[in-house]
Amino acid sequence: MASNFKILVHINDKNLHIKLIGDFDGSSACELLDCIGKHHSKFSNIFIHTNCLKRLYPFGLDVFRGNIHELSKKNPKVRIIFTGENADRFSL
Repeated sequence: MASNFKILVHINDKNLHIKLIGDFDGSSACELLDCIGKHHSKFSNIFIHTNCLKRLYPFGLDVFRGNIHELSKKNPKVRIIFTGENADRFSL
């Protein structure tokens, strides 16, 4: 994981908000996937806020995109919504 990467989690009603901070690499992607996996069955919407990311490494994005579909299959009703200036880089 990038040494400056952090995940902040906030819960609001049936929504989970995940704020990503720092550099996003392959290990960061695994940490994000783990966070989503632990919580996805409890929420209708998962908002992933990307404004505080500094660098996004292509490998990190590939790891995330390559594995998020497995989590989505477990709970197809949950919506994952990306926000912020880097949202389009995560688009599925």
